[in-house]
Amino acid sequence: MQTTLEILTHPLLRPVRHGFFTRKGGASSGLFSGLNCGRRSTDQAEMVVLNRGRVATAMGVPAGALATVKQVHSADVVTLTDDSDIPTVANTEADGIVTARRGVALAVLTADCQPILLADPDAGVIGACHAGWRGALDGIIEATVQAMRALGATRIRAVIGPTISQRAYEVGPDFMDSFLADDPGHSRFFSGGPNGRPMFDLPSFGLMRLGDAGVDAEWSGHCTYSDPDKFFSYRRATHEGEADYGRLISAITL
Repeated sequence: MQTTLEILTHPLLRPVRHGFFTRKGGASSGLFSGLNCGRRSTDQAEMVVLNRGRVATAMGVPAGALATVKQVHSADVVTLTDDSDIPTVANTEADGIVTARRGVALAVLTADCQPILLADPDAGVIGACHAGWRGALDGIIEATVQAMRALGATRIRAVIGPTISQRAYEVGPDFMDSFLADDPGHSRFFSGGPNGRPMFDLPSFGLMRLGDAGVDAEWSGHCTYSDPDKFFSYRRATHEGEADYGRLISAITL
């Protein structure tokens, strides 16, 4: 069984410890083969616990100090102020989490949506958010930035990790209409696809929202759909008729 984790990092977030974990190095098998960290998947619960423990170790924190939220594609953000709140936060419906505490790692789970890790190293404030199209359109990115600023962050940097790229993200006209209704200028994030349907550029949309919020940001450039050896993908699993899919994890700690 492969146990070596593959952790993608980005220079923009250094020296803050962080990682966009690929599926490699996990204990799960079958559909979830690799590092599936999704508690709400149908994977064996003990395998998910083992995988998350490996992530915590890689981040240099105890297993109980890996903080995640119950992601629901919202614009809600949790501020972690006390380590004892981690179990409560795990059952709190939100899609962003921020803290100024040391010794804890903030993490989000994704399988095509954008995992965004944020940091102001000088202020000692970090954040993480799960930004699918709905959350990004509704303001999860701006809400996460605002919560970090409430903790004293002033110069925030952010990196969008592995997410579905435009070449793999075919959508319907109703999807595009919801973006154009918000701002006709959003048309620049859509192009015509091979099937005559719009193709949406999720990471570019995320970078725009981060930039408008005053954040220096970059995308890692990795497409979850296009690299099954490295990444889980909800859309790929759906296209292949799979019953479920694994969840990738991205984490950051002070």
